[in-house]
Amino acid sequence: MYTLRKEDFNTRTMVKISVLGVIALILMLLDFPLWFTPPFIKFDVSDVPSLIGAFALGPMAGVIIQFVKNLLKILVVGTNTAAVGELANFIVGSVFAYTAGLIYYKEKTFKNAIIGLIAGTITMTIVISVLNYYIMIPFYAKAFGMPLDKIVTISGAVNKYVVDLKSLIIYAIVPFNLLKGIVVSLVTILLYKRVSPILHR
Repeated sequence: MYTLRKEDFNTRTMVKISVLGVIALILMLLDFPLWFTPPFIKFDVSDVPSLIGAFALGPMAGVIIQFVKNLLKILVVGTNTAAVGELANFIVGSVFAYTAGLIYYKEKTFKNAIIGLIAGTITMTIVISVLNYYIMIPFYAKAFGMPLDKIVTISGAVNKYVVDLKSLIIYAIVPFNLLKGIVVSLVTILLYKRVSPILHR
């Protein structure tokens, strides 16, 4: 498992991680719902800074950027999901960034970047689907005193294929995260070479 070494925790690196975390927060606030997901699941490209950080500074840097982003979201902006949304965002973003960064960091080639982004997209989709089915959505319903069936009904109103929790995962959560992974990966590929010289100074 790759971790940031002690010598990696210098002022310059931590400043870079902090700046990327703030940029990620700003991007997180520019979210919007998609046509096939319930209103409490919104699309954003805030994983781009953590992926860029994971590629340039190592996979654990990507995880720390995700932590900074979501902590700032809770402290500065607040949460309207009892922190369930922020926790889910941290987990899915961290899995994405760490997986992609780990593969790329072993051998920094364009091929490995593509493989890492594909692997990261698939891994995060599997992880968040399982977590949503067994933990996140049931906890969200309990936190708001809402029957699970009501969440299914709300989701079914925008996606006719959603009739129960299982179909919510299959027809909303899975395609949402695959689409997000593809879009975020494309943006990361387009931006990384342009900003990596700054991060490597």
